[in-house]
Amino acid sequence: MPPHARRWRWPRGLALALALPTAAATAAATAAAAAALAIAVVAAATGFGPLASAPAAAQALRPPAWLQEPPASVGPIRPTWEALLFARLDAGDQAWLPRPQRLPDGRIRYVYRQRRGERDLTMAQIHDLLRHPPRFTAERAAITALLAQLWGLGVRVELTTPRVAAAAGEWVPREAVIRIRPDVPDRGTLDFAAVLNHEAIHVAQSCRAGGLRRPPIPLGLPVRLSAEARELLAQPLYARIPPRVRQLEQEAFSHQQDLALGAQLLRTLCRPDNRPGLAG
Repeated sequence: MPPHARRWRWPRGLALALALPTAAATAAATAAAAAALAIAVVAAATGFGPLASAPAAAQALRPPAWLQEPPASVGPIRPTWEALLFARLDAGDQAWLPRPQRLPDGRIRYVYRQRRGERDLTMAQIHDLLRHPPRFTAERAAITALLAQLWGLGVRVELTTPRVAAAAGEWVPREAVIRIRPDVPDRGTLDFAAVLNHEAIHVAQSCRAGGLRRPPIPLGLPVRLSAEARELLAQPLYARIPPRVRQLEQEAFSHQQDLALGAQLLRTLCRPDNRPGLAG
């Protein structure tokens, strides 16, 4: 950890198809984390001056005013709404950038979020992020391609509250619908891509069973769970799920970051569902 630095880890509860702790508990944890944000900082060396670089970086990522409150924030994601979705991802990505704050003694400190497993940022890395904010070009292209594949198969993708309390996303085979919690895009490109890919893997598990609307079965993918995924699957709520469902979740958690795999599985295993009522 660099000198004069303290770390704050943003609580994660994303990329889930089954239950997390109750919605009330999740809200309480989020509020506590927001309070912690005000005091967990990375302090710059005395005399560092380019405070204006942060507003410039923020301006570069801010969507036009007419996109900042998109009307399609809840409901089916349609091809014509992709620009609105990406505007929300832009705003979510901006929230991960380090934010400078001037201290009473004249020093500048930086507040930033960390995902589990990420190393502390050095001052050089902070300066570089502010000068060159990440654009996530590959992840955006993967989201576009994955949505197009799902739509082509007849899968609806909706920004709406899943039926499983506190889940970030869920796949409902009998309806051929993926539901993603409406606030997930606001957490940025990386989190939204992982949730969408996680659910796409569940779609492929249904296709392996014989069709989009079939109950999913395991694909036989190797299970390599991250420390965060192991913690989530060890929660008491998961202790009650059947072994087969646990196996489905282990596969999806193990490979949700591999954005090419979800699309490959859909191409290999799935055939279009021609029933009416599909989003497009």
